[in-house]
Amino acid sequence: MSEFSCNGHLRLYRKIVSAVSQLSLPEHGLGGESIEVEIGVDRYRDWYLDRRIKGVCNHSARMHMRKDLFRYLFAACFAHVYERSPKLRDFPKELLPQHKNAKKAVRESMFSDRFRVQLRDRPATTVTSHLSKDGHYFIHPDPLQCRSFTVREAARIQTFPDNYYFEGNRTSQYQQVGNAVPPLLAKQIAEIVHRVLQQAVEQMN
Repeated sequence: MSEFSCNGHLRLYRKIVSAVSQLSLPEHGLGGESIEVEIGVDRYRDWYLDRRIKGVCNHSARMHMRKDLFRYLFAACFAHVYERSPKLRDFPKELLPQHKNAKKAVRESMFSDRFRVQLRDRPATTVTSHLSKDGHYFIHPDPLQCRSFTVREAARIQTFPDNYYFEGNRTSQYQQVGNAVPPLLAKQIAEIVHRVLQQAVEQMN
């Protein structure tokens, strides 16, 4: 039986209704370049957290078009119910983009994942500098957030410690994150290179 059974549609409908009924203005608005909040992470706490900054930086959300907000809400609810990000063919026709490429994508499954929810507890897709153009590929998994990722959330995926501050306008900040080598990966490679060099020096002596 297809996942799009009557029961599946009912669960999705109920999730959307529930999310809409709970939507409210966030405590910190759209966020900001520096916010004093209690933060935490489940993994690599010593790597990410720096209690001296007493909050989080580079954490302001984009202003999204009204239609995209509807798409993001639908996509996040869909991902919650079906445990996958929706393809364009899964969207109600009222939420499909109007350009011809979208219709072609529905028919041919080409670029059909242009609205992608980053699922909780799953590996994220690769962060690229395209994130500076739009956030369609990095939709927040919480329907109540109803937005794409902030610079800080993208930086978390790239393993930047929270005390790393990105300068410039937000577009530039997204580009810096997307173009970077993940710092934790760089650290691990450096440790291997250091170990090899250390062994070579010991052998020479």
